Amino acid sequence: MDLFSQVSRCRIGKVVKSSSHCDYVVQVDDAQDVVAPPCPEDCGFGQFVSFDNDIRHWAVGLVYNSQLFNPLFMNNGPRLSSEPDPLFTPDLVQETRTLLGIVLVGNLAGEGNQRYGVHGIPKVVVPANTSVYKMTKDEIHRFHLNQSGQPQFSYYSHLLRSGGLFASQLAQQVLAELIDSQLFQDADQKALMVLGKELSWKNTLSAIR
Repeated sequence: MDLFSQVSRCRIGKVVKSSSHCDYVVQVDDAQDVVAPPCPEDCGFGQFVSFDNDIRHWAVGLVYNSQLFNPLFMNNGPRLSSEPDPLFTPDLVQETRTLLGIVLVGNLAGEGNQRYGVHGIPKVVVPANTSVYKMTKDEIHRFHLNQSGQPQFSYYSHLLRSGGLFASQLAQQVLAELIDSQLFQDADQKALMVLGKELSWKNTLSAIR
């Protein structure tokens, strides 16, 4: 089965807009959209996601922010005396939505079991309404291998620049998860650990100031 077969994959939502070439907003599916919506852990901070549709795989991203969109907040107009009945007011059911900020960190190239990661800012623009899926451990593993099958972590500086207000915390979390995954070995693993300790120290100092 192809790596990007949509069977049994956890769909998180769809692209609704972009703030820049590598900064996208994704609307999370809810019970009104699909039979089995994602759970909160599926789209949490630091989750790797894949942008795919029936045509192609577009990009790999990381959840770096979230926002609750509620147009009724601060609405001073008349209010209903009780909760609206979805049967009679279906237009009110989907007013509140969860939006995710996702920074693109690369894409996957190759076919089948030969897929590998291409790190950096993707060249293409991801179309609106493209489905976004939670990446499996195998997909994350392949994304962190280059074409020669060697471990890579080349989007680190890009993540620090484009990961929003919590970029340092996001990078630190990703580093910790990569270290725990044991994907990197020997010198590469030690380099990640040093990088993680350095970033942790910087985050600690910035918190003290």
